[in-house]
This record gives sequence, C-alpha cells and structure tokens, in this order.
Amino acid sequence: MRIAHRSYAKTCCRYLLLMLAVFVLLACNTRENQLTEREAMISARESELVTLFAEMTEQKKLLEKNDSKDLPDTMKNSTEKTCACDSNLDVAPVKEPPEIVETKTKTLLGGIENAFLDPPGMEFSARIDTGAQTSSLNALDIIEFERDGKPFVKFSLIHPLTGDKLELTRRLRRYVRIKGRGGRESHRRPVVRIRVMLADIDEQINFTLEDRSRFKHQVLIGRNLLQDLAIVDVSKKNVATPKIENSDTASEIK
Repeated sequence: MRIAHRSYAKTCCRYLLLMLAVFVLLACNTRENQLTEREAMISARESELVTLFAEMTEQKKLLEKNDSKDLPDTMKNSTEKTCACDSNLDVAPVKEPPEIVETKTKTLLGGIENAFLDPPGMEFSARIDTGAQTSSLNALDIIEFERDGKPFVKFSLIHPLTGDKLELTRRLRRYVRIKGRGGRESHRRPVVRIRVMLADIDEQINFTLEDRSRFKHQVLIGRNLLQDLAIVDVSKKNVATPKIENSDTASEIK
C-alpha cells in the first residue's frame, strides 16, 4: 500500500510540473506576440514619416522655384520706388571734420635743475619733486610784519655763488601747516608768491618758507608748478635750459 501511494504522489507531481510548463510557454508566446505587434506598428509609423518628409521636400522645391520667378519683378519695382523718392530729397552738404588743434607738449625736466627766481633775479639749484604738493624755499631770519594794514614777511636767501645773505620782502599770502615726521608737532609756515622760469615754463607760484639749510638744494619745485606742464625723469640732471628774460618784478614787492 505504501509503495502504491508513493507512486501515485510522484505521478501527480509530474502532471503538475507539466501543467506549469505549459502555462509558462503560453505566457511567453503571448509576450512575443505583443512585441511583434508593437514592432509592426513602429515600422508602419516610420514608413508614414518617410512619406511625409518626401512630400514636404517636394513642396519646398516648388515654393523656391515660384519665389525665384517672382523676385526680379519685385526688386525692379522697389528700385524704381527708391529712385523716385531719392530724386525728391535734398542732399545735405558733407561737413568737414574739425581742425585738430595741437596741444602744447610737456617740458622734460630732470631730478635736479637750475631754476631762475625773480626776485632775487638769479638761478638756484632746485630739486624737482613730484611727491611734494607745494614748492618750498630756503628762508632764514623770517620776520612777519604789517604794512598799510597788509601782512608781509621778510626773509633771507643764501647767494648761490658767494654765500652771502640776500634779503627779500614779499607779501604774505597765507599759512600752511606741515606735520612733522614720526608724530612730531606740526609747524605753521608762511607762503609767498615768486616768479619761476624753468626751461619754457614761466609762472608765478606759491612757495612755503622754511629753513632748508640741512638740505643740499635751497629750492624745491613741487606739483603746483609741474602739474600739466612738465614730465620729470629723475635719472637725469640739468636737461632744461632756463629761459631768462629782463623783468622789473625783481624790484617790486608782490
């Protein structure tokens, strides 16, 4: 009995396996059929697109031919209209370009130059310093006083050849306050106007008065003379020729 029961169970298992295999095959066939149908639909759409593209290409060629036939007449009409309109227009005269005015070239100066000061009416060796805003002059024995209610200042320069003192009196214009180095107390310095002739430069400029005995040059020329008038090459010396003219300002107090 046990042997018969076992054989029956094995037979049932075999039938079940066969049935599962049949179902799997049927499912695979259905999937393959669906894929085949989709591929057929895609092929049909591709053929339709190819046909539409060919038709559009032919229509484009026909339109280009028609446009090329109509273009000459259109251009001819537009040209005639343009000519008719242009004949009624007044032609504006052509304006000549404005004359170019040459600007004065700047004077080339070296780091050290001989500057003519008036007064006292002589040349002094001057240091040309683009870093200084205001020019400076060596002044000794500075005395401030009033004359006719106006401020004046008397001071002395050192003659560049003899070493003697030259006494000058000039109108006191204003004061400037110079800060000392290293946080030192600032000093108030008087300012006077003196004529300077340097190469082709001839200007009345402000000078601050100070004791420059510790410096080699009595005169320092700053940007209040150099700006817009000169170019400085500190590697050179005495490249400018002073332009000295007769003047009566040396005897005048200004």
